Amino acid sequence: MTEERVEHLLAEVHDEFGMIRVFEVADYRFLEFGDAIEQSCVFTADPSWLEYDYTRAMLIGALCHEQPDSALFLGLGAGTLTQACLKFLPLEDVEAIELRPDVPRLAIEYLGLDDDPRLYIRVGDALELLETAEPADLIFVDLYTDVGPGVGHLAWGFLENCQKRLNPGGWLVINQWATDDGKPLGAALLRGLYHRHYWELPVKEGNVILIVPADLDQTLDMPGLVARAEGLAPRLGYSLLPLIKAIRPAT
Repeated sequence: MTEERVEHLLAEVHDEFGMIRVFEVADYRFLEFGDAIEQSCVFTADPSWLEYDYTRAMLIGALCHEQPDSALFLGLGAGTLTQACLKFLPLEDVEAIELRPDVPRLAIEYLGLDDDPRLYIRVGDALELLETAEPADLIFVDLYTDVGPGVGHLAWGFLENCQKRLNPGGWLVINQWATDDGKPLGAALLRGLYHRHYWELPVKEGNVILIVPADLDQTLDMPGLVARAEGLAPRLGYSLLPLIKAIRPAT
């Protein structure tokens, strides 16, 4: 390993769920759960930069909404997606629910999460706190532990209530684990729950992003999505179009 790639440990804490570490390698900082399970990557110079395809794909899910005013993040992590949405979308009211109290603190202290007045962070279990969250135009589900997706990713009632918590015209964006055949984890459950009326976006990290509308009458406006993505590209510093081309109907 060359000298500039040396890993520097910045913080390590232990809670009832295990270990959380923050470390730095060159221009990046990483949030890690447990035994080297990387949760988030932050480009130090710009914490709203989305390094991974799965976070860019989740932003694409957000762009399905023409003019979102409110968003709910179930799972915060380092907050890079939250930061990007606050920066690039016309959001006025953003809530994040994070299970582990040290995560928001570390995100603010080490990972560049802004103390934005539009952002309200609550600590607790998203499965329990969802019913007390305000309805939103966008809801993001990203509940991962050091051993994989949290129970919410396969909990029928919870996933159903996420969709019900959407405002009319809203979108639910789920970062779902992919199985060996490339389908999302719990595909049969998801097909039944959402009546096959959603879209999938597979990404190279081995996840499938699910893009779920608030109701069955709502469709994905692909030309509008492409136009919004192209309009944002100069500010983002990258193009979302290659990922948009991979969007497919529910499998």
